[in-house]
Amino acid sequence: QVQLVESGGGLVQAGESLRLSCAASGIIFSGTTMGWYRQAPGKQRELVATITTTGWTTYADSVKGRTSISRDNAKNTVYLQMNSLKPEDTAVYYCKAVRGAMNYWGKGTLVTVSS
Repeated sequence: QVQLVESGGGLVQAGESLRLSCAASGIIFSGTTMGWYRQAPGKQRELVATITTTGWTTYADSVKGRTSISRDNAKNTVYLQMNSLKPEDTAVYYCKAVRGAMNYWGKGTLVTVSS
């Protein structure tokens, strides 16, 4: 059974940083593309960043330059380092694992950025 458990969310002020973590189990983590998505109130879920099995990364334009995704295959964990946070970054952040035709989601962690 695949499980993705996000952590690290919280309430921060604009300009501060957060690091989110997603611990995976039940999958061959090193062979799985991982991603972070977010969903703000009243909006659709959107891509934040992805990282492939070889470490290739992609970012949404809205976070590029102040966000970094990384993975530790030894710990089956993917991270999202977010700097210079803005109120518009407020959302529930979800971890996603992609393996073949299967997508797996975590339950999310809430990030709230106050102005």
